[in-house]
Amino acid sequence: MKVRALVRNPGKASELAARGADLIQGDLQSPTALQQLVTDSDAVVHGAGVVRGSSQAAFDQVNVAGTAAVLTTIESQTRRPRLLLLSSLAAREPNLSWYARSKRGGEQLIQRSTDLDWVILRPPAVYGPGDKEMLPVFHAMARGIATVPGSAEARMSLIHVSDLVEAILACLQHGDTRHQILSLCDGKQNGYNWHELGAIAGDTWARRVRIWRVPAWLLNTVAALNLKLARITGGAPMLTPAKLRELRHSDWVVDNNAITGTTGWTPSVSLREGLEALKNPAI
Repeated sequence: MKVRALVRNPGKASELAARGADLIQGDLQSPTALQQLVTDSDAVVHGAGVVRGSSQAAFDQVNVAGTAAVLTTIESQTRRPRLLLLSSLAAREPNLSWYARSKRGGEQLIQRSTDLDWVILRPPAVYGPGDKEMLPVFHAMARGIATVPGSAEARMSLIHVSDLVEAILACLQHGDTRHQILSLCDGKQNGYNWHELGAIAGDTWARRVRIWRVPAWLLNTVAALNLKLARITGGAPMLTPAKLRELRHSDWVVDNNAITGTTGWTPSVSLREGLEALKNPAI
């Protein structure tokens, strides 16, 4: 299997090149690069996106308009490849945040392309090597603290990046996934609350993990200041009032019933195994 990858900076993608991928320099606003990426391909996995920004437009520029550019390029092909959109579970609740609304918007574009062979995956929080969102949370737990933005009883599903990769391959290899939106997780029924996450992390690092619910007034203040500062400086903040609504949502739980029933895929990495691998990267 030959892989091409669209990258903005080839110097930061040397590991991909070392694994045999052909690197194409560009982004979702580069029609020539997109043509190079898509031409004569069997399948396109669209996972590019932004997760931080200071307005709805900032998210839509990549997560919606960028998806439209990928669709346009695929539709221009004589032999159209299969398309897998790597979306987000956040798209299930589009009114919570700018990010969630933009991910749903990208999905809707693809859903209207009824003549294309597409499948949409909605992973929950993904962790593992290279992760920049959940990894800091687990590293803080390794130091004995879990900072919670909302209720400690809020529940979420997780998935290890290696299981996500296997699920992507399974979906591409099974034609029955055509025109489906599929969620997936690590198989933990009803997901985890923060107490359960802290207990598993505590077992991994052999220490007590304290659950600290960050005061709402403090988070609200920081989020509002982040947004104001970003609009002055042109920055792209992670924590904004919109993002807070997403983080405080009480139910980010999914199951594997549909994806397993369609493809036979099942997860292989439990949270305990995933955290053990983070603790001992050589494992």
